[in-house]
Amino acid sequence: MHRRHIVAIAALATLAASALTTPAWAQSNEIKIAHIYSKTGPLEAYGKQTQTGFMMGLEYATGGTMAVNGKKLVVIEKDDQGKPDLGKSLLAAAYADDKAALAVGPTSSGVALAMLPVAEEYKKILLVEPAVADSITGDKWNKYIFRTGRNSSQDAISNAVALDKPGVSIATLAQDYAFGRDGVKAFKDSVKKAKVVHEEYLPQNTTDFTAGAQRLIDKLKDLPGRKVIWIVWAGAGNPFKIADLDLKRYGIEIATGGNILPAMASYKQFPGMEGATYYYFGIPKNPVNEALVAAHYKQFKTPPDFFTAGGFSAAMAVVTALKKTGGDTGTNKLISTMEGMSFDTPKGPMTFRKEDHQALQSMYHFKIKADPAFAWGVPELVHEIKASEMDIPVKNKR
Repeated sequence: MHRRHIVAIAALATLAASALTTPAWAQSNEIKIAHIYSKTGPLEAYGKQTQTGFMMGLEYATGGTMAVNGKKLVVIEKDDQGKPDLGKSLLAAAYADDKAALAVGPTSSGVALAMLPVAEEYKKILLVEPAVADSITGDKWNKYIFRTGRNSSQDAISNAVALDKPGVSIATLAQDYAFGRDGVKAFKDSVKKAKVVHEEYLPQNTTDFTAGAQRLIDKLKDLPGRKVIWIVWAGAGNPFKIADLDLKRYGIEIATGGNILPAMASYKQFPGMEGATYYYFGIPKNPVNEALVAAHYKQFKTPPDFFTAGGFSAAMAVVTALKKTGGDTGTNKLISTMEGMSFDTPKGPMTFRKEDHQALQSMYHFKIKADPAFAWGVPELVHEIKASEMDIPVKNKR
C-alpha cells in the first residue's frame, strides 16, 4: 500500500473518530432533565406553579449558574395534558429520544401511575412532584421512583390531627380517581378515635354538588356530637358550594387540607376551620423559603403558592444529588446517593426514606382566619407537625 493511501486512511479515521467523539463530548457537558407536567388540562394551575418553582429552585440551588460541576442543566418541558397514556409516551420519548438523565413530574396521580413502569423499563429516575397518591410510593412503586411531593398518608395523618377526637362523626367528599380514593383510604386508616360514617365520590369534572351534598347531609344530620364533612379535592369545581345547603342548620362543619391560593378564597367563609397543609408561604421560617418568597414577589408581585414550593423542593433535591455525585448521572450512582439523602427546601429539610424513596417532611396544622388584607382564608399555624411525629406507613413490595 502506498504511503499516501496510508496517510489518507489515517486522516479519515481521525475525522471519523472526531465525528463520533464530538457529540459525546458535547453531551457530557450537559445534564438533560425532562419536566413532564400539566401545562394544559384540569390541573393546569398546579402544573404551571410547579414549573415556576422548579426553575426558580434550579437557579437558587446552582447559585444562578444553572450548572453543576461544569455541566449545564438543560430542562426539557413536556405537556401531559393530564392524560395517562400521553404522559407515559412522553416519558419514554424523554428517556429514549431526548436522552434525559432523569425526569421530574407529573401533576396528576393518574398520569404518575401510568409513568412508573416506564422509569423501570428504561432504568432511569422519575422524581415525582407533585402527584400525591399513596400507591406511587406504595404497591405500584419501583426503585427508580423518588418523590419530593407529599403522599396521601402525609396529608391524611396531618389532617387527622385536627379531627380525630372521640364523638366526632366524619363524612368524606372526594374525586373518583386515584388522588381522591387514595386520600380517603389514608385518612380512614389514620382516624382512630372519630368515626368515618360515609364516603362520597364524585367525577373529577363535577360542577353541581347538590346531589352529593344531600347524601352527605342525610348521613350526618341525625347523629349526635360534632359532625364534619372532610373534603379532598384537586383541580376544577368548587366543592365548598355544599355550604350553600345551609349545613349550619344541621350542625355540620366543613374541614379540608391546604390548597392553592385561588382555591383558598372559598376558605374565607369558614373562619376557624381546621386542617393541615403542605405549604403556605407565610408559615415556614428558613433561608430557602425567604429566598423563594423574595424571588417570587420580585418576578410576579405575588407570593409563591402551594405547588411553587413543591417544584422548588424537587429542584433542590436534583441539584443536591448531582453535587454529591460530582455531576455523575449514572442511575445506580444517583439511587445510592439519594437513598437517605437530606436536602433543604422552602419547608425546611426533607429526607428521602430509603425503603420507598418518599420524602419525609413537615406538615402544618392550621386554623383559618378571615383577614380583610387577603383575598383568601389565611391558614394560621397551630402546630408544625414534624416528620418525626408522623408514622407514615411503608406500603411498597420491596
